[in-house]
Amino acid sequence: MICKTISSYGSQEQSDFVRKAVSSNARLLATDESGAYRNFSGPYNHQTVNHSEKQYVVGTVHTNSIESFWSLLKRGVVGTYHKVSADYLPLYLNEFAFRFNNRKNPDIFDAVIAGC
Repeated sequence: MICKTISSYGSQEQSDFVRKAVSSNARLLATDESGAYRNFSGPYNHQTVNHSEKQYVVGTVHTNSIESFWSLLKRGVVGTYHKVSADYLPLYLNEFAFRFNNRKNPDIFDAVIAGC
């Protein structure tokens, strides 16, 4: 999981981020039906699920992982930190990306200490 702030929200910004963050060797790019994702082009096998039609999983296509990440981030901000400033937002995003990427690591504490 890679997470970073972008200066504005729109299809071009999202498309640029995806090109930088997702390997061209990725077998699948799964999104919801948002119009911001319509212009993804290039080497991606882009497939969608239509949440407005109560479609959440189609074969291997789903957005459950990213939605799980956003849920953890939102609960952390609201429940633990309560307020996050724009200046420190990248640090919070890095923290929660690390937590999400290591959520199944039984030695996550050792991984944190090793990074110090």
